[in-house]
Amino acid sequence: MTDRTFDRRTFIGLGLGAAGAAALPGGAFAQGKAKPIKVASIYTVPVEQQWVSRLHTALKTAEGRGDITYKWSENTANNDYERIMRQYAEEGSDLIVGEIFGVERAARRVAASYPKVAFLMGSSFGPAKPNMAVFDNWIQEPAYLSGMVAGKATKSNLIGMVGGYAIPEVNRLMHAFMDGARAVNPNVRFLVTFINSWYDPPKAKEASFAMIDKGADVMYAERFGVSDAAKERNAKVIGNVIDTSAQYPGIVLASALWHMEPTIDRAIKAVMEGRFEATDYGQFSQMQYGGASLAMDEKLVSAEVAAMVKEKEKEIQDGLFRVNVNDAEPKSS
Repeated sequence: MTDRTFDRRTFIGLGLGAAGAAALPGGAFAQGKAKPIKVASIYTVPVEQQWVSRLHTALKTAEGRGDITYKWSENTANNDYERIMRQYAEEGSDLIVGEIFGVERAARRVAASYPKVAFLMGSSFGPAKPNMAVFDNWIQEPAYLSGMVAGKATKSNLIGMVGGYAIPEVNRLMHAFMDGARAVNPNVRFLVTFINSWYDPPKAKEASFAMIDKGADVMYAERFGVSDAAKERNAKVIGNVIDTSAQYPGIVLASALWHMEPTIDRAIKAVMEGRFEATDYGQFSQMQYGGASLAMDEKLVSAEVAAMVKEKEKEIQDGLFRVNVNDAEPKSS
């Protein structure tokens, strides 16, 4: 997910050739499909990885309802991604889902070659007519709330943060978390590092040990491995995307959770009804649509802090508070 050979402005200017063409006359998906529709997914990491697990869980749920048949490929190398996409398209998939952060150009070429196949892809960039829809995990709202928990929990006023790659999807969550922590504790400082991998628990663990050794007593676990380090060194953890409190009892204070069902279910319904189109599904990852939520262990968080966080959560839900979105790379401070 790291090949960023062009920025957002370049992308808009290029239009990416045929992928930017107008929709077919009458609409590429005017017919609709009877259920179960055929869905395939392509993942560059194991399905157990936090981010991908949200897609996989939502699709398995849809499969369990009988809405789809579902097949997937995991641990797909970037240089093999285009081949797998074409394979699934040739097999007659109605909807192909994946994450193309490291293969934007190749994936969009494939989508343009199969205009009657619906594609729903995690991407930093925009949709492309007629058939490339995009999504992202816009869960900065619960990330901010979890930052409030962390800001009140730290005794050393030093929080460690371990991320995968410094891309917008990660950066905005880290910044929201940091903003939430600063809002309740102006003295808090941060140690920030990126391991340049989406799935390398040993590397994330070593990075966490280094931060804890420098005095960090709360860790932001954007990657697997951070919680293992915290468990060994008696630090607390803020989780991201999934809730791991059952696996790390007494350690995870709160987690910003991502729920992919609102996005997946809308895309499936659109394909079935013959109205799928190239659009940005990112908004459906927000709290107002049920795409994000906060999990907080009130056995570990004081009643006063829990009440304060819940009050801010209500302000967000009522539209009275908006979390800032900052895609720039966060730095230690």
